[in-house]
Amino acid sequence: MSLRIATFNVENLMNRFDFSGFRNELRQDRSLQLYEIRTKEEYRQLEQARAIAHTDDTRQLTALAIADSAADILCLQEVDNLDALKAFEYGYLFKMIGRGYIHKYMVDGNDGRGIDVAVMMREETRDGQPIEFQDMTSHAHLTYADLDLFNDAIAETNQPHDSVFRRDCLEIDVKVGGRPLTLYVVHFKSMGSPRNGMDGRTATMAVRSAEAAAVRRLIENRFGKDKTASKRWIVCGDMNDYQERVLISGDRFNGYTFEPVVEETSAIDVFTADGFAENVVQRRPALDRWTLFHTRGPQERHLCQLDYLLLSPSLAERNASRVPEIIRAGQPFRTLFPEGQAAERYPRTGWDRPKASDHCPVAMTLDMV
Repeated sequence: MSLRIATFNVENLMNRFDFSGFRNELRQDRSLQLYEIRTKEEYRQLEQARAIAHTDDTRQLTALAIADSAADILCLQEVDNLDALKAFEYGYLFKMIGRGYIHKYMVDGNDGRGIDVAVMMREETRDGQPIEFQDMTSHAHLTYADLDLFNDAIAETNQPHDSVFRRDCLEIDVKVGGRPLTLYVVHFKSMGSPRNGMDGRTATMAVRSAEAAAVRRLIENRFGKDKTASKRWIVCGDMNDYQERVLISGDRFNGYTFEPVVEETSAIDVFTADGFAENVVQRRPALDRWTLFHTRGPQERHLCQLDYLLLSPSLAERNASRVPEIIRAGQPFRTLFPEGQAAERYPRTGWDRPKASDHCPVAMTLDMV
């Protein structure tokens, strides 16, 4: 009996317009920056037209990437609300794969833009085993004080009674063929821009490390420290941090070089340093673990893993021969691939957009023994 699970940051699956770019140029789409826009009403009309024009191709590509993941349970990040998810599933996914993700779960979290984590699941696995929803718990309300995670590093930017999770940690219990499985679906704080003399990743590391520690604390409190390793659970989602990168140098005329580099520290270490969980993507070759292409121009380019399926020790051991897949056919043509990895892009994929997402889905088939 097997289960196919995937995680995917679908990048701004919204059903509302964002007009904040009228007063904040950093949030204004680059296409609108080409034009002189005099009034707020004029900006609203142009932004609505722009968003609608871009959405259809983008969501077709998003749906293609999800269809290729072939997941029985799909963990998503950056979903606006259930209405947006239902409209996407019916208008795009259903037309590709037919009757599929009947059940959808999410709760409003803490994100200031209103993007949340969500889960969609089939009624049964590909091999016909029932998937039964048991329970769902949001942990968006938890504070640093609640979990005793407030420290000097957190105090630089937060107060003890601030929320630990920048979005949420959505805990979902299911049974697959009668066997229990618990999912912890997360979307950790983004790295952002450089600040206070530090790069964005370093400046926000303490917050993500606290989020990781909070998830670990929830798991240990749920199952007991001495029993945690023996239970079936997975931490799924966009953790906005990496333990290693593939640095890219060169140019299109002279060719590119790809150099894997291990980071000294990462928020992900909270899960993996002592074997608490396994990052199964590390079963892939070092140059082939990335789920995102980052660039701020030719001087700053790398590939990295931001999207994770972290398996409990018992679940990882039972699936020791399994290797996760990373679906990259929805990446834009600007993404630089190491030799031999280039994917055949979906139709209508652009140089930068449209694209399925800036992230790649990660999918894995698990034996539920």
